[in-house]
Amino acid sequence: MAPIRLRHPTGVATIQVPFDDSQYTVQDLQQEIYAASQILPSRQQLKTGYPPKSLALVPELPVSSLGIKGGDQLIVGEGAEPASRVNPKPVTSPNVERRPLTSAPIASSAAPAQRSVRTAPPPSASSDGPVHVPIDGSVLIHRVVPDDNSCLFTSTKAQKMRQIVADGIRKDPETYNEAILGMPPSKYIETITKPSTWGGAIELTILAAHYRTEICSIDVETGRIDQFTAGPDSGVGGMRCIVIYSGIHYDAATLAPTLDAPSDWHQTQFPIVSTDTSDSILVAGKKLADTLRSQKAFTNTSTFDLKCEDCGQGLKGEKGARAHAEQTGHVRFGEY
Repeated sequence: MAPIRLRHPTGVATIQVPFDDSQYTVQDLQQEIYAASQILPSRQQLKTGYPPKSLALVPELPVSSLGIKGGDQLIVGEGAEPASRVNPKPVTSPNVERRPLTSAPIASSAAPAQRSVRTAPPPSASSDGPVHVPIDGSVLIHRVVPDDNSCLFTSTKAQKMRQIVADGIRKDPETYNEAILGMPPSKYIETITKPSTWGGAIELTILAAHYRTEICSIDVETGRIDQFTAGPDSGVGGMRCIVIYSGIHYDAATLAPTLDAPSDWHQTQFPIVSTDTSDSILVAGKKLADTLRSQKAFTNTSTFDLKCEDCGQGLKGEKGARAHAEQTGHVRFGEY
């Protein structure tokens, strides 16, 4: 354990950080900062050094990804619903922007490999169809994807897309090293190719680059938009798709001429009109997330209640599940 000094809007504090614990993530640090400052992780803006430089916060990565050490001081600020663009090749410099999908752990494959978490039922549709938002004479529709641990990859092409991720890691060992992955690359590849393993920011980064399509993830709980770019040439003129993230599940957002249009009429890729979040399709996507939030269609994985399916012990959040798995070897958890 080593001390880190926090300077936040209402005072100063010192927290102890286990830098030698590879399982201690940026998300864990953010929760400690939240306890000291009452600034939600999704709104935290951290700076360090002189002159102060912003840190890129990827909750599921180990705290070592921040490049800080014991005795450092963090300046904690509060932002409002930040959005980010993520380069598909996060270099090894600790301060490069590698933003997460969400402030909560992203069902990360750095967490226990085998998990069976029962999610809440999908949001109820309105009387006139699924949750949707009108846009330019069409409708952006929330398309529920099966809750089968492959929601990020989609159930029909899951194994192929998992293999694309595995190949991307093999081809770029300098970028996807043990420090970034949170485990040896060979172990990560073994884990992510299993149907029971969830994917997250690393996977979206690789898939966006492979398909040359920007992937925008919209977090239901916070409304935050994270843009995983398609490469150095991405931008206006390129294409993007949208996924809706509930905290433990990904669904799709598709554009259709009417609510009852057949599935093959649904548009899943959209031209990039603006690289920021003012693009009309992203504005509509955020409104879609707002509607889902009003229906409580999200789960905060830091605070939700879990039960070990092997021994029945009650647990609190992703961190509690991880600790329990390390102590017992149990890896099946259910939400209740």
